Amino acid sequence: MSNKQHSTTITLPRGTLDLTYQINSATSSHSSNKQGSDNFDHYQLEDLLGFAQRINPKRAFLFVSKVLGRHIPVAPSTMRYAFTELANLVPSQLPEPILVIGMAETAVGLSAGVHQALQTRYPNALLLNSTRHAQHTADCTESLLTTFSEDHSHASQHLIYQSADKVTQDQLLTSKTLIMVDDEASTGNTCVNVVTALRSAGLTQLEQVHLTTLVDWSLDQNKTDETGDSAIPEQMAARLAGVDFHRHHLLSGAWQWTDAPNPEPIIMPSVDTTEAGSQALGHTGGWGRFPTIDSTDGFDNYLSKFQASFTKFSDQDNFAVAQLPKKILVLGSNEFVWLPFLLAEWLEMHTQRQEANTESTVNFSALTRSPIALGGTITTMLSFSDNYGLGMTNFVYNVEPNDWDLIVLCVETSVDSVDDMWKGLDNVLVVGADSGHD
Repeated sequence: MSNKQHSTTITLPRGTLDLTYQINSATSSHSSNKQGSDNFDHYQLEDLLGFAQRINPKRAFLFVSKVLGRHIPVAPSTMRYAFTELANLVPSQLPEPILVIGMAETAVGLSAGVHQALQTRYPNALLLNSTRHAQHTADCTESLLTTFSEDHSHASQHLIYQSADKVTQDQLLTSKTLIMVDDEASTGNTCVNVVTALRSAGLTQLEQVHLTTLVDWSLDQNKTDETGDSAIPEQMAARLAGVDFHRHHLLSGAWQWTDAPNPEPIIMPSVDTTEAGSQALGHTGGWGRFPTIDSTDGFDNYLSKFQASFTKFSDQDNFAVAQLPKKILVLGSNEFVWLPFLLAEWLEMHTQRQEANTESTVNFSALTRSPIALGGTITTMLSFSDNYGLGMTNFVYNVEPNDWDLIVLCVETSVDSVDDMWKGLDNVLVVGADSGHD
């Protein structure tokens, strides 16, 4: 690893963010799985992150990922490359069973991407994402495994569900390695809270925990010139007693926030709920809200659903890639982002193969409950009612609808559940979920 220090100061209306950081410039832990570049020094700070201001009294700033496809539209190929680069940092020959767990809502697509890349080495690894959407099923076979809190978040409570399948549940409870995936770690508290909750819920055989993030800001302020396990703050190591703790990231460092004099009070929208909502969740395959090995299960059906919807939308008799316009934005919604990402990736690959569409653009982004102020990396904001029937405001950032020939809005509820704002745009195709529960 490179020990070269970098520093920068980000000025936001509510204060200043001072960063010290270092960039990975060594080959991955599993270089045989590498694709493309032989090192990570192409990931500079400005490649990975922008900065913005939260509408959140708990924390005034936000690290905005440029490779995640959440708050900034990004090419699916860029996202896939980051997923794979991050997964390649995870060592081989880890104790199995392995559990890959992602944090709602921002990192549920990242975790699925890392999990899928890891399956070349760990084909039986389980994927499980936290959720803020309570699940109600007809037979009530699925139930909560545990809950935990993400203290600084706009929506602090998370739910983690167990499996109704006995074999899967047994594998979950006997996990020996936990790979916790998040877009960034800023204090390390969430990781500690997750591990503590899982161990209390019955995962008593955990031997190793791997905090796997695009960017890790949770290193001790006084140890930012160190890398690897030697940089673990003593208090965090102590709080994870009994397990070997490791970090993997594309960039790491530390931050210090200084409030501006007399900042204006913040009033945050009410988004901290884990209620189910009045809109039923449709069947969308297994993408980690319940433990799964195959996160792509359900994609073939979802692709067919899109193709049928687009054929009707464009008033055609049959689907053909050549009918697709040149500029397409695929929007996931809240936690429902993995199958929409796979759809965007499919569209990117297939439109680029069309000779007539050599200048085609496919990007991916998502609706979110996260309230962010305009400014910095956030150039535009649209707000609207959520599609879950929670009576909650949702947002999409850095999306100007008129910039796109086609916006494919993917929801896990019915087509009719989306806000009238979306229904009023003639370039928006809403792809809803089938009836039933996943």
